[in-house]
Amino acid sequence: MFSDAGKFIVVAWLITVVFGLLIMNFESTASSRWFNWFGNLPFDIKIEKNNFRFYFPIGTSIILSILMSLILYLVNKFIR
Repeated sequence: MFSDAGKFIVVAWLITVVFGLLIMNFESTASSRWFNWFGNLPFDIKIEKNNFRFYFPIGTSIILSILMSLILYLVNKFIR
């Protein structure tokens, strides 16, 4: 039972790391136009004042949660 939970955590961590590395790589290249939506979706709260910034990405979090759930569902379906 615990081995399945461990596999799930490792796969989730690997997917998160790969996605994070892709975002960091694409942010500095010319292909960054593909990630312009990231952080600028509806429900993303962004408040910027003189020396204060507050950013709470609710919309982006929802989209990433749906994508991660779909990816992990497909990984789980093909592993078993």
